[in-house]
Amino acid sequence: MGKTGKVYYGNTLAGFISETDAGYEYLYDKDYLADPSAKPISLTLPISQYAYHSKTLFAFFDGLIPEGWLLDIAKEHWKIKSNDRFELLLLTCQDTIGAVTVVRGTKK
Repeated sequence: MGKTGKVYYGNTLAGFISETDAGYEYLYDKDYLADPSAKPISLTLPISQYAYHSKTLFAFFDGLIPEGWLLDIAKEHWKIKSNDRFELLLLTCQDTIGAVTVVRGTKK
C-alpha cells in the first residue's frame, strides 16, 4: 500500500485517503459514520460505508491543493514534482481555508 492521509472535517476525523497501486481510495471512518450529525466531506463523496476508488486523484482533493505562486513555493520548499499531486495534498492541505484538511497518517 502507498501513502495515506487522514481527512478531517473540522476537528473530527472523517476518513482516510490512500494512494494505491490501482490509483486512489477514500474511505469514511467507522466512528464518523456512526455519528448521526456527520456530513459528507464533499457532494461528490456522499457518506457511505463503502470505499470510493478512482484511477486519478479525486477532483475534490485535487481542488484543495494550492495554485499559482503558493504552489510554486510549496514545490520549491519541499522539492516535489508538480505531477505528484498526492504528496502535494499531504504536505499542503493540513491548514486549508475550508472545513476539510488532510494530514499524513495511517488508518487505525
